[in-house]
Order: sequence, then C-alpha cells, then structure tokens
Amino acid sequence: MTANVALGLFGAAVTIVVVFEMLRRRRLREKYAALWILVAIATVVLAVAPGLLAWVAQLFGIAVPANLLFFGACMLLLIVSMQHSYEIGRLEERTQTLAEELALLQLEQDAQPRAAREQQGTLDVPSERHEDDQQPDE
Repeated sequence: MTANVALGLFGAAVTIVVVFEMLRRRRLREKYAALWILVAIATVVLAVAPGLLAWVAQLFGIAVPANLLFFGACMLLLIVSMQHSYEIGRLEERTQTLAEELALLQLEQDAQPRAAREQQGTLDVPSERHEDDQQPDE
C-alpha cells in the first residue's frame, strides 16, 4: 500500500467517524451527513483506484489530474456554501416573522387584561384629589 492510498483511506475513515459522531450528538443533520459520507466514499474510490482520476482528467482534457480533484473539491464547497447561505437567509426571514408575531401576541396579551379590568370597573385610574384629601403644606 502506497502512502497516497493510506492517506486517502485514513482521511475517508476520519471523515466517516466524525460524521457519525456528529450525527450521534445531533450536531449534524442527516441531509448533510449523506453528502459527507459520499465525499468519503469518493475519497476511498480515488485512493484505491488512482488511475480513475487520471482517466477522467484525460477524458475532459485536463493535463494534471490533481487540477481536476481541486476543481471538484472547490465546486463541492461552493455548492455547500450556497446551500448554507440559502438556509441562513430563510431562517433569518422566519426568525423575523416569529419575532413580529411574538410582539403582536404580547401586545394583545397586555391589552386583554386591561380591557377586562375596564369592563369590571376595577381599572386603577388616577383619581382627582379632593381638597380634604390633601395634606396641608408645612
């Protein structure tokens, strides 16, 4: 086994262990775990059959197979970043909507007891002071 194969297998094994540990601790969602497991499987395939990368690079007319690997990795990370940006934007909109709904509910909740007290006549309204209620100035 060459150093390249060992390094590829080690990287794939570490990726799979980390993904499953993050899944177990509920730090990673399943839809992202599937992507990273596919990346680990692709790493194993390329480590075991390095000629496959050279063949695909030649098929696309790329002189250096490593360039194809780096291009693929960059595209994968770009897609993951775009997906996360989309979800962050969606969650920001949802958070804003929820904050506005919460504010309206709190306003409504504050208004309900006041309206109920007004109907019962028990609302504490500042009353005018009568002359005899006032204390004399000293």
